[in-house]
Amino acid sequence: MRIYNTLSRTTEELTAPNKKLNMFVCGPTVYDHIHAGNARTFVVFDVVAKYLRHRGFDVDYVQNITDVDDKIIKRAQEHDVDPLAFARDYEERFKEDMKAISVDSPRYERATDYIPQIIQQVKTLIDKGNAYFIEGDGWYFDLKTFPEYGKLSGRTAQMADDGVSRIDENSNKRNVGDFCLWKLSKPGEPVWETELGAGRPGWHIEDTAITEKKFGSQYDIHGGGRDLMFPHHEAEITQMESISGKKPFVRYWIHAGFLENKSEKMSKSLGNFTKLNELLGKYSKEAIRFFFLSAHYHAPLDFSEQALDAAEAATQRIREFRNKSAAVITKTEGGELGAFATKTYELSIEALDNDFNTPIALSVLFEFLRAANIAFTNQTVGKKDISGIIKILNLFGHQALGIVPIDTNYGNLPDKIQNLIDQREEARQKKDFASSDQLREQINRAGFSIDDTPYGPLIKRTK
Repeated sequence: MRIYNTLSRTTEELTAPNKKLNMFVCGPTVYDHIHAGNARTFVVFDVVAKYLRHRGFDVDYVQNITDVDDKIIKRAQEHDVDPLAFARDYEERFKEDMKAISVDSPRYERATDYIPQIIQQVKTLIDKGNAYFIEGDGWYFDLKTFPEYGKLSGRTAQMADDGVSRIDENSNKRNVGDFCLWKLSKPGEPVWETELGAGRPGWHIEDTAITEKKFGSQYDIHGGGRDLMFPHHEAEITQMESISGKKPFVRYWIHAGFLENKSEKMSKSLGNFTKLNELLGKYSKEAIRFFFLSAHYHAPLDFSEQALDAAEAATQRIREFRNKSAAVITKTEGGELGAFATKTYELSIEALDNDFNTPIALSVLFEFLRAANIAFTNQTVGKKDISGIIKILNLFGHQALGIVPIDTNYGNLPDKIQNLIDQREEARQKKDFASSDQLREQINRAGFSIDDTPYGPLIKRTK
């Protein structure tokens, strides 16, 4: 297996002694429902973890939950509620959202459950001369003590679009990029009475406290969205390598591209976001996952209803195919699909082994579906074919990608409507658009809408 490592800026062979991998991914700050851009990142790493496990790796996948933070405190104060109680409420909503989209591979760890470890890390940085105190504010990391700061992102300073990256502002900092390790609490804020002062954790320190406790001072894979590369992930490297003196802190850094809305990164700060729970009210979880995986995880992905409709149509095709496969009764041992099914599975594995290339894997799947549907029509499917089909569907279903619907009764169309749809597709292939339009009208009058997408027609009931 090969993965792109942000730290080395190259695609590297994944190595793991005894097939054991420790993986950490930055989780949510729980003050609202997550938006679709966050969800893309979490689906990407759900697939990464599941696929690695499918390939025989023992993956311990941990994701943090930031449950104390400036954003949480501000939103809780607006609602006149306790910030920690407010965070617990949205933590549960986050977990419900993740369950609804079949993200079930990580185990979650709250930042506030690691206060002793956070305090110890800050004290170690103070003792080593990496940290200093600003009266009335808190403890800061002195970046002059870590010359390699910026080696992950290639940056050492804030840029114009870093508003969401939570740069700690204080005119008394020694260096512009210095970040807070321990904040002194203001009245009404969560507070822990410690020898560092009555305060709460800085944002960056929670992750290294969690991972050092769970994995030690070095581990295998760290993931997150590209927006976290600077300064958040730079700060993590800076903290942990300063504490332990060991390098590298993490062997492989993986970053997911942005979900873009009209060429802007989707984010709450820009006000151009759609919440995941809103999408789940319009689209199936499989369609949403398909949409997120339709572009390579490194690449930006344009958000649009048209793209989501196409993803819904694609999963309808997969559902229909799965239902056909489940309904096949054959006495024939071998059919015409056996070798093709084997090749399809091998090519899918090859694509996913190459830096989790889901778009290539999806194209391989749909090439197979087209051929298999013809075989179903011709009734040339044998028992070994079904075995190969099940192996493919499991890979694209629960074993890795999670895009195969398992609700066999959902969306089944009346035979009359399915026949009209099939006739229309045949007319379209023959470029008989007059007949195609007539058939569309018949379908519409029967209470169904039909929209054409790159994956075939999207059918919806209208009455």
